[in-house]
Amino acid sequence: MERCPPKYWESVLKDPRAGADGIRMRNRRLSEIPRHVLRVACRRCDRTVEIQTADAVRLFGGNAVWKDVGQRLLDDTCRQRTGSHEDDGCWPAFDVP
Repeated sequence: MERCPPKYWESVLKDPRAGADGIRMRNRRLSEIPRHVLRVACRRCDRTVEIQTADAVRLFGGNAVWKDVGQRLLDDTCRQRTGSHEDDGCWPAFDVP
């Protein structure tokens, strides 16, 4: 099987249908996000946490990265505690509409 060239994958990821926008969104600083409400879900326990962007900026600062804030919001209320550091915590999904 022949590998696809890097230009091919670059064009695939730039296509809006590829969901690359979600990747860019989770790597943005809170001050750069135009949405009013931010949502992150847990793939493990199916919980969804919402926070207004203004509240997130007030609590974590405008320079905080959304993926770090989302992970912290999930972890602060996580119900999946086993006692093992490797198995504890939530698995964030930032693709929640």
